[in-house]
Amino acid sequence: MSDGSKDILAAFGRRGAMGLAAAALLAVAMPLPAGAAKLKLEKDEIKLGFIKLTDMAPLAIAKEKGFFEDEGLFVTLEPQANWKVLLDRVISGELDGAHMLAGQPLGATIGYGTKAHVVTAFSMDLNGNGITVSNEVWEMMRPHLPKGPDGKIVHPIKADALKKVIDAYKAQGKSFNMGMVFPVSTHNYELRYWLASGGINPGFYSPENVGGQIGADALLSVTPPPQMPATLEAGTISGYSVGEPWNQAAVFKGIGVPVITDYEIWKNNPEKVFGVNNAWAEKYPNTHVAVVKALIRAGKWLDENNNANRDEAVKILAKPEYVGADAKVIANSMTGTFEYEKGDKRAVPDFNVFYRYFATYPYYSDAIWYLSQMRRWGQIAEGKPDSWYLETARSVYKPDTYLKAAKALLEEGKVAKEDFPWDTDGFRAPTSDFIDGVAYDDRKPNDYLKKFAVGLKGGQKVENNKVVGN
Repeated sequence: MSDGSKDILAAFGRRGAMGLAAAALLAVAMPLPAGAAKLKLEKDEIKLGFIKLTDMAPLAIAKEKGFFEDEGLFVTLEPQANWKVLLDRVISGELDGAHMLAGQPLGATIGYGTKAHVVTAFSMDLNGNGITVSNEVWEMMRPHLPKGPDGKIVHPIKADALKKVIDAYKAQGKSFNMGMVFPVSTHNYELRYWLASGGINPGFYSPENVGGQIGADALLSVTPPPQMPATLEAGTISGYSVGEPWNQAAVFKGIGVPVITDYEIWKNNPEKVFGVNNAWAEKYPNTHVAVVKALIRAGKWLDENNNANRDEAVKILAKPEYVGADAKVIANSMTGTFEYEKGDKRAVPDFNVFYRYFATYPYYSDAIWYLSQMRRWGQIAEGKPDSWYLETARSVYKPDTYLKAAKALLEEGKVAKEDFPWDTDGFRAPTSDFIDGVAYDDRKPNDYLKKFAVGLKGGQKVENNKVVGN
């Protein structure tokens, strides 16, 4: 539907008899562009879940800007209590789909935790997370951090400085506790990656011990995102890894200091995905494509004209039915900046990316990286051949569905051809844009794992709370 058509329809109201009558008239009077075929939806009323985080933005924007309705979809968005509840409700069919951690479809499909075949045809964003420490820990880290000519602390901050703090805690017989949002969360793997790059062992998982704290120097545990600041303030944890706006909330409350963003840990890393039960995807293929079409348009709107729409997006996200945080807190990272120590606001234009750099394409290489980290920390208990990683990625990531949606939007004149990697085989180019400079070759995950001093590799596994094998 053209923008003019939407304006006319809005005048009649999007609901009720008059709205339906207007829609019927427009369908006759204003045909689709040449080459565009309207999808015959198997299901037009759907309920989608999300967690109250900034990166749920594509869902909110697709609803608020009418992109779902343009596809004939009537969508209810429903916040969920935590990531486990969200996943369980997608698996049970109570939700048609949801804003998910990238590791959730993969973890479910390989049977880590709940066993179910969950798939994704849409990557919701790049970057968007951070690691925050308490004021006390920050003051202990500060003397070990280099400063630039301007007297400001040099970024990115490496975990070496935190290791000195953890060593001091150990000398006093104290444990060092940190929060992350879920065992298969991007936040868990990014936190672990950063810690290990500074010589801090974040601990291992085993089939018998799923706490993830075997041999750990820092004890990581699950805390729901909105509860992170309060848990830090209470002293239960000394730091956490979470998405926005909950790092910036610590700055505004004066209770903690974000020390690094995930953009600095892995430049332009994939973050959330839109996940559905595979049985749902097979039963409602056109509906699935329609949802992805709307989400692609939302991502485009969020990034277009050099993020010109971000101020409006912040106001939408601040609504209680979405993120429900103070607009100033959301804007601190959503509009191209990020505040570390209070008053130290720096330009990070790519902190949240929703469309550029082919952000929405479901790359197999993204799936393989997350699987490699599951293996590195023992969630995948035994070694697997490289072929297994690719087969698993292909069973979960569905670029064909994505490209159907993109092709339809192109035919409708709503996107540009150069916005999509039409000829990709699903693999990104090898990259070393990580905090430790270790190169990631997605075609050789086992060779990749061998490069790390900390973590399982080859035939190693965890038995009796010890790493054994070679």
